[in-house]
Amino acid sequence: MPNRHSGQTASSSSDYLADNPPFCEVIDCVDDYCKDAIDLTTINRGILRKGLAVTVEKLRTCCKVKHISFRLGGGLSFYIFKFEVHLSYCNASVTLSKKGNSERHFKTVHKSYDADFMAKSALRTLKVQELKESCGILFADPGGVRSALSSGLTQRTAPRRQGYDGTELNMELFWILLFSGVYPLTWGQGVYGPAYAQIVHSGAACNVKDDNISERIYTIKEGDTLVLQCIVKGHPRPQVRWTKTAGSASDKFQETSIYNETLRIEGIQRVQGGRYYCKADNGVGVAAIKSIRVDVQYLDTPVLTVHQTISDVRGSYYQEKTVFLRCTVNSNPPARFIWKRGNMLIEQSKDNGVDIYEPLYTQGETKVLKLKNLRPKDFADYTCQVSVRNVCNIEDKSVTFKLTNATTPPMIRLSVNDTVVVDPGQDVLITCEVTAGFPLPTVMWTRYPGPLPLSAQVRGANLFLRAVTPADAGFYNCTAVNNVGNPARKNVNLVVRTMTNLTFQITPDSNKDSETIQMGRDLKLSCHVDATPQDKVNYTWYKNGAPVFNSDSLILLRSDPDMAPGTSSLEIVDMKFRDLATYSCVANFPGSRVQELRVDVNISQNSVSPPMLTVPPGGQVVNVREGGNVDLVCLADGKPRPPVLWSRTEKDLLMPSGKPIVETPDGRLRLKNVSRDMMGAYRCQTAPYNGLNIKRREAQVQLNVQYPPILDPVFQDVHSRNYQMVTLRCAVQRSNPPRLTDIRWLRNGDFIRMPMPDMKETPELKFKLEPSSNGSYECRVSNSAGTSTCTFNVSAQPYNAEFYFDTPNPVRILKGNNYSYNVQWTQRDPEATDRIIGYWINIRKNKQALLSKQIDLKGKEPEKGVLISHTISDLRIPLSYEIRLAPITIYSIGDYVSRIIQYSEPYTYPRPSDHVCGFEDERICGFSQDRSDVFDWTRQNHLTQNPKRSANTGPETDRSGTKEGYYMYIEASRPRVQGDKARLLSPLFNVSSVRGPKGSGRVPYCVSFYYHMKGKHIGILNVLLRVRSIASVDSVVWSKSGHQGPDWKKAFFDISPSGPFQIVFEGIRGPSFEGDIAIDDVSITTGKCKQENTVASADDEHLPQHRQLSALPDTALTHALILLSLPFSLSSALLTCLLTCLSPSTHDLSIFHASILSVLLR
Repeated sequence: MPNRHSGQTASSSSDYLADNPPFCEVIDCVDDYCKDAIDLTTINRGILRKGLAVTVEKLRTCCKVKHISFRLGGGLSFYIFKFEVHLSYCNASVTLSKKGNSERHFKTVHKSYDADFMAKSALRTLKVQELKESCGILFADPGGVRSALSSGLTQRTAPRRQGYDGTELNMELFWILLFSGVYPLTWGQGVYGPAYAQIVHSGAACNVKDDNISERIYTIKEGDTLVLQCIVKGHPRPQVRWTKTAGSASDKFQETSIYNETLRIEGIQRVQGGRYYCKADNGVGVAAIKSIRVDVQYLDTPVLTVHQTISDVRGSYYQEKTVFLRCTVNSNPPARFIWKRGNMLIEQSKDNGVDIYEPLYTQGETKVLKLKNLRPKDFADYTCQVSVRNVCNIEDKSVTFKLTNATTPPMIRLSVNDTVVVDPGQDVLITCEVTAGFPLPTVMWTRYPGPLPLSAQVRGANLFLRAVTPADAGFYNCTAVNNVGNPARKNVNLVVRTMTNLTFQITPDSNKDSETIQMGRDLKLSCHVDATPQDKVNYTWYKNGAPVFNSDSLILLRSDPDMAPGTSSLEIVDMKFRDLATYSCVANFPGSRVQELRVDVNISQNSVSPPMLTVPPGGQVVNVREGGNVDLVCLADGKPRPPVLWSRTEKDLLMPSGKPIVETPDGRLRLKNVSRDMMGAYRCQTAPYNGLNIKRREAQVQLNVQYPPILDPVFQDVHSRNYQMVTLRCAVQRSNPPRLTDIRWLRNGDFIRMPMPDMKETPELKFKLEPSSNGSYECRVSNSAGTSTCTFNVSAQPYNAEFYFDTPNPVRILKGNNYSYNVQWTQRDPEATDRIIGYWINIRKNKQALLSKQIDLKGKEPEKGVLISHTISDLRIPLSYEIRLAPITIYSIGDYVSRIIQYSEPYTYPRPSDHVCGFEDERICGFSQDRSDVFDWTRQNHLTQNPKRSANTGPETDRSGTKEGYYMYIEASRPRVQGDKARLLSPLFNVSSVRGPKGSGRVPYCVSFYYHMKGKHIGILNVLLRVRSIASVDSVVWSKSGHQGPDWKKAFFDISPSGPFQIVFEGIRGPSFEGDIAIDDVSITTGKCKQENTVASADDEHLPQHRQLSALPDTALTHALILLSLPFSLSSALLTCLLTCLSPSTHDLSIFHASILSVLLR
């Protein structure tokens, strides 16, 4: 038969099979075979040669996932297939290994399966895309099976086959099952895997929807609590970090929440909406990043304003004028507007005197109601009602305005001028008088920049500022609003007088490029003060105490255009000996109480000389240890001696103070707590003021910050086997100064005697690890600036165990309200230390030890990536426990690691077996509150119930009689009133594809639960069946009212829904407060109810098949579960293959498997 995959004949591949003669030949699913129903004997004469017929439908299912052929060899070499079931995320992987002589060849194929086929088996169905993204699954290419191993082991590829792309090379689950009965003897890749993340919500979300499949949107009401949970998978356990984009840049997470798996934001605001990212990373592969967009819903109170036509702004509102009523609101989602006149709805189509439209270029959402040529009936109350259609239970909001012929816009008048200049300490009173406006305008005061001062007092239209300071200066705004026209606004600029920092400059004759005072040349004296307001400063010049006036030789400039604004200058023309004198400059505010400032300048041939700037000897380079204090010095000399300005030579660097320039009067720059980022060159310059205004003198000082060596590693855990050589290295990455002065090794604080090490080589210590040499090793490396240390914790102690958090269904319910938990873990680097012989496991509750025991591995050594399991029994529902685990070697015990295990119960989906929802975990089995009811059911137990709860009503314990057990409960006390309803919804059961018994179109289901209705004011407990079709239809299927006694009672009934359905528990409050109702242990199962059916734990003989198999080995159990999901004919074929396709070395074990399967197939 031609081989369609490779384009060659089957005989041409005989060379490949020559060394591996077929033991069980392979059945190929190819397109030709999918066209008709063909007896399998015509396909292959192999193990199913007895004529097992396959229907068209089954054959089509077989061929949906195309096309990989696996062959079994014989003789000394054989292939072994291992089928691994991952019920959590990845459906399955097939590990193919070939073992022959001393070589091992490993190949791995990861597969996805058709959803319809998978739904018929015990495996969880996943989409192909989810397998690709979440599980990192690679599909085989036409050249053979793509290896998923990264260990560098030798690959052996099957002969290349062409003609199909990668998606056509998927193998049908049925052919994998043919070989799943052979016990897996080969080494697998282990459970180490990259992180997987999924974001789920558990807060007060309105809904979560998919936007074009590319984006998940989480809708929440403003003010509610946002709770996002990042569910992670992967081994080791991934670490989680939350980030956010597309929101306010100033919105930051609290540091306590961004590294938790649960992100919680109380009272979320609209600016906190945006995209939230969860990043999960465990160091294996690429980090997993998932995102969800949070959409915050809100509706503000609308603002209604009234506007008149432009031509009539100054008039009043009266007849035959056009008026616009503009309603504006901020909302998400967009709001719907409704206009009313009085109580009557305004419809544009029924009133020619109005227009309703949406204007362009407006902020927010705006609707305009235009009243054309006012009519008498138009003078009325107008209401603008906005609605977001009850999204997130946001109620409608409205605003009303009364329109009359006296309606006018506001007008105001201030009691002061636009600018008010005052002295510090003075009181200020500003009145904003309303001169027009109806309705009466509201007056508001604001300030820019910043808010009103704390000392400000606002009394109606009056603003009072007591004892103002320069910090109170700014623009004060008075705004009058009555929602008619535009608001009336007026500003007052409050200026508080200040005067500081009076400086002078001496400028020689600039035309002659002179730097000294010379007779017969011009000289300019300048005076400047920093003041507010600058233009109100008055400068007065004095010569030897006498006022100076303009003359031919002395020219006064009130504002020198060649200097900074606000500078006054005195020019001495053609200087003579009579001009040698003491000149004074006085700056003040006329009529102000602000203190005047004065500066004196002595002009003589000996009193003025050019400045000089020098660095003291040895001061060009200044060395300082990190953390110390240091002075950088530039000595300035001259008459008068100018200040010195310091800056960094690099343009982009600021001074340690954060300023670009620092002024020092004596040229000394003091730096405290010096750090290495301060290292570099500093520039010093003479200032152009308080001295000669000539070319600046400058110099540089280099700051060298010395620090101890930077070493790697700072700390390292070193584990090794006893009596093996250990090498410790302490690398010097950086050092200033680079020359090392000393290297010393210590063990447990004691110096180790060893030859003097070479200071130019990397410090290294080698020794043989013995039980007595375990401990803390230090390498101390020194330079002239200090000493740094590498610390090594060296021991033969084993590495910590690594808990495995992805165990599928670790909880099993036991008798007596107990449960067991399957704890799994791997051993980190098991070969790095001495052989691990067992583990200590401790079980604690509330920090009290309940159990401590040793787990004996019975001679089996842990392997890297291979799970170790231990089942802990007799745990009490619904308590949680702390598990502590430590590995044991023949020499030592490792450190304990701990985790919390919690009781959890799966969602209540219909299944053939009984499953009870006892509401023992917070997920409450997928039940949810109905948002359309009045109040909610609450989850509680005896320990969490309100101690002030009403007496004579409600249960004391759950249905099983335990105080720790939970139940669902409605409280009838205030504020509840008679008739209030609370509804609890079950998960949606999609049963549209399930067929009923022959002759019927519907499948029956049994609903059972326990109820507690004690109290003289008990209302009604209804159970409704909600069937989903075009519209949801609720029908009462069970009801009970009134007092039913102090005990829990059981109810059960049958339903036959016509499509997807939910069960609704509806509690209705009675006439008074003694009417609490509770439910517990809800069960929804396939099939009709039995009179003997109880919700309590059944005997073993009544347990479902998967519970009977719990005692079987894991591999056999897996195979049994798989076979239970197959039709009898296929299961028989598998059993036949198991009995005929086994090598002698595995025959006995396979007979064991086959015996189990024979029992299951009875």
